Amino acid sequence: MSKLESVDTLVIGSGPGGYVAAERSSQLGMKTAIVERSQLGGVCTHVGCIPSKALIAEAHRYEVLRQLNQADAAASFVNAQAFKQGIVNKQAGGVGYLMKTGGVSILEGEASLVDEHTAIIKQNGAEQTISFKYAILATGSRPIELRAFPFGGRILSSTEALSLPEAPTSLVVIGGGYIGVELGQMYAKFGTKVTILEGGARILPGFEADLVAPVVKQLKTDGVNIVTGATAENVVQNADTITLHYSKDQEQHHVTAEFVLVTVGRKPNTDGRLGLEHIGLPVTSRGLIETDEQCRTAIPHIFAIGDITAGPALAHKASYEAKIAAEAIAGQAAKVDYKAIPLVVFSEPELASVGLSETEAKEKALPIIIGRASFSINGRALALRAAEGYIKIVAKQDSGILLGAQIVGVEASTLISELALAIEMGATVEDLALTIHPHPTLGEVIMEAAENAVRKMDSTK
Repeated sequence: MSKLESVDTLVIGSGPGGYVAAERSSQLGMKTAIVERSQLGGVCTHVGCIPSKALIAEAHRYEVLRQLNQADAAASFVNAQAFKQGIVNKQAGGVGYLMKTGGVSILEGEASLVDEHTAIIKQNGAEQTISFKYAILATGSRPIELRAFPFGGRILSSTEALSLPEAPTSLVVIGGGYIGVELGQMYAKFGTKVTILEGGARILPGFEADLVAPVVKQLKTDGVNIVTGATAENVVQNADTITLHYSKDQEQHHVTAEFVLVTVGRKPNTDGRLGLEHIGLPVTSRGLIETDEQCRTAIPHIFAIGDITAGPALAHKASYEAKIAAEAIAGQAAKVDYKAIPLVVFSEPELASVGLSETEAKEKALPIIIGRASFSINGRALALRAAEGYIKIVAKQDSGILLGAQIVGVEASTLISELALAIEMGATVEDLALTIHPHPTLGEVIMEAAENAVRKMDSTK
């Protein structure tokens, strides 16, 4: 363990919030150390964003090979897991390289705050005391565990679901949010019989119903059984299967599968041995730490970022806040502006949203114009055999300034960045419409949606 005893900035947690905070702090001249209790890179790198997207991409490749009668499901999944692990190892190595070349000291172990300027780091029975002028808490989150469905045996969290040695013959997913849909569809493409149980009226409730419809259509094509309005009640496990009992419409039902995957949300890592009680730093009823516009907590020299603060639990939100916190510590006038945080679901077709949706704008009684364009006649989408979906743009009726955008379709995860930039810059739909987009590309659909909005604006003048 490092002999480092005193630093300017101590970052606790090395996920996409923590390592970015440490890197930026060091760049700004702060003597910086980062503490990680498990694996450098955190959940996102090892059991979250990176491995899940690698397996999803491999599932799509397998589907193409299967259509050509060139795929073996068992071998393909084993290869997919090996590919995924290679990506994870490369990404984790990259984080370590950034820290070492950036002058950040890496401390392995679990950090516990003992007072407002001191932490103890424990690993394998050894302890190290380190003092700090500033601290950035970036401890992330973990899957929520339901009392009736404790993780273990044939009950999986997303962590275990990403590391199964072979694709299961059958899987029941509790929760129809983005994690449940992404992993459920991934396994379905590898041949698993998947059932998704969702307590609400529909899956992916964070998106408007019309955007979700193409995803539901594809899930059914993939053989996924979606049961909405369902309440999971209990399970019975045996050596080879697990039977889940649930209620729907006041009737009892059950489904038997090889595994049950619980994806009902994530819980902030502010409990346990972090030691917030030792420094008098309160958390909300949801376990979140309240912060100001510079990510500063109630204790002015201690900052908090990412999943342990209010807002969506997204890696890119954590990375954004990381830079704000580090720059605030360095005395800069940085502050958060959540005007345009993109949200992406790596389903098929992909979903993406940024800014205000049509529903949200109407709830605020904002006079708006909606511009739409479909992928169905886009040359690039047709060439990719992925012409399902559309782009919707929400703009102010009088000025045409972009307020939000939603996409369902191929490469939505990539296309949403142009629209996020437009919102950040205060661009209008006319700006987008007059931007020359290369042909044939998917980006032309953005231009066409903007042109549609401009025509509607002109018709109201």
